[in-house]
Amino acid sequence: MAEATFHFPPDFRWGCATAAHQTEGNNTNNDWWAWEQVEGHIAEGARSNLACDGWRRAEEDFDRAAAMANNAHRLSVEWSRIEPREGYFDDQALGRYRAMLRALRERGMEPLVTLHHFSSPLWLAELGGWEYPRVVPLFERFVARVVEALGEFCDFWCTINEPNIYALLGYVQGIFPPGKHDLGAAMRVSRHMLRAHAAAYRRIHALQPHARVGLAHNYRIFDPANPRSALDRLVARLQDRIFNEAFLVPLERGRWLLPMGFGPAPGLRGTLDWVGINYYTRNVVAFDRSCPSELYGRRFHHPEAELLDGGYGEMYPQGIVRAVRRAARPGLPIYITENGIPDADDDQRPRALVTHLHQLWGIIQGCYPVMGYFHWTLVDNFEWAAGWTLRFGLIELDPATQVRTPRPSAALYGDICRANAITPEIIDAHVPELRTVLLPS
Repeated sequence: MAEATFHFPPDFRWGCATAAHQTEGNNTNNDWWAWEQVEGHIAEGARSNLACDGWRRAEEDFDRAAAMANNAHRLSVEWSRIEPREGYFDDQALGRYRAMLRALRERGMEPLVTLHHFSSPLWLAELGGWEYPRVVPLFERFVARVVEALGEFCDFWCTINEPNIYALLGYVQGIFPPGKHDLGAAMRVSRHMLRAHAAAYRRIHALQPHARVGLAHNYRIFDPANPRSALDRLVARLQDRIFNEAFLVPLERGRWLLPMGFGPAPGLRGTLDWVGINYYTRNVVAFDRSCPSELYGRRFHHPEAELLDGGYGEMYPQGIVRAVRRAARPGLPIYITENGIPDADDDQRPRALVTHLHQLWGIIQGCYPVMGYFHWTLVDNFEWAAGWTLRFGLIELDPATQVRTPRPSAALYGDICRANAITPEIIDAHVPELRTVLLPS
């Protein structure tokens, strides 16, 4: 019987990723709370309400993460709590975040703090949100106040989470606030977000020279349905360019890429200390004249793919390797800032977790600088427009009672984190069906 242990680097970061609006509860002063109150915006008419009650109970969930041997944790701060009115900063809210970060440090977990994770204050939304021309200096001022308050406990910062998703879902597809279908607005928002990232990068380093500052990019694979078809290859390439390249190239090379713009992008190059990858799934793309709004590329799943809950996508572990290879072009450290699947009954997550991590182990052996992995997510949370219909947590949550129940995958992830490896014993205990795949005779 073949035996092998897949070791990760000694200083590898293991954690879970969370976001403020999805976990804290009662974030009543942001654009997402207002969006939830309108019928038809959220699946099954759900609202975030108390969410995971994280504003009051974060330390309890930090204990659960520590019990899984996590040595890091990604969380976000809520702009609308910290600056509930333009120019007014709430020291009590900042104090609560200081207490959270201190609690993480006391439990042996390094905080990775995201400064913007989809939600914005109502006062900013009323000014025009991320379309507003002054949003860049407003964000920079907010970031400075946060770093001044929290820098004692954190020097690991993610400026903005998934600007590509934010622009696509809020300004093209219209399923996130502000619910627009305006490609021009989406491009303006995207440019503002990248400029805000760069401004935040410089301000953080002015306040904290040793800081590590990055951005989390949602990387999706777009494969041509028929690789021999020039038209399928073309539309897959165009969708990849807009979703992935147009956001990464300006930060790598200091130049806008169409359709984001054309020519130099002053101040953007050199504003990353690390690159964050949020990877979930892929699309197969075929040329289709009936899809002009999708650049004539119809997206679907591979016919032989294993599909995920709620039509979320297909399980495609190889994609995490492809994402890492692309993100490695600037030669910077890479963190998997999100990876997971929706799986209410936990029948797919153990296999997904092990196969994705095995793929990640393989590319690390090829000397790609992957420094850590943050699983999405710790406890079932409010999944934006999907409400409570998609369950990503290692720990099940009943939102009505706030009762938490660890899923089998929580024990699996804890065993991997403790071992800093995927061992034969872990495979046999949690995913025996993968033994012949990962440990062939």
